[in-house]
Amino acid sequence: METTRQSKIERLIQKELSEIFRHDTQAMHGVLVSVTNVRISPDLSVATAHLSIFPSERGEELLKNINANVKTVRFDLGKRLGKQLRIIPELRFFIDDSLDYIEHIDELLKK
Repeated sequence: METTRQSKIERLIQKELSEIFRHDTQAMHGVLVSVTNVRISPDLSVATAHLSIFPSERGEELLKNINANVKTVRFDLGKRLGKQLRIIPELRFFIDDSLDYIEHIDELLKK
């Protein structure tokens, strides 16, 4: 059962991660990274973020790059949320492929 505090922190982390990725990918023309979902553990120590990456062909490459720089992302998140959270959670990133799945289902239904 998710508490109200967890929900608020999830929304806060989602908003700030979105801003971090928007700022970092501004220099990469034609690339869009959006945070679709964030879940946090009950003890608030681990946050799992699902990323939607456009174009999806570069998704794996960008996810590897993000995971290689996860400490920098956590540091940036800490600078933004340092006054609101006592401990910045450990971050884990995964690709959200639900849009690709929906597109695939649509193609199958059109046949």
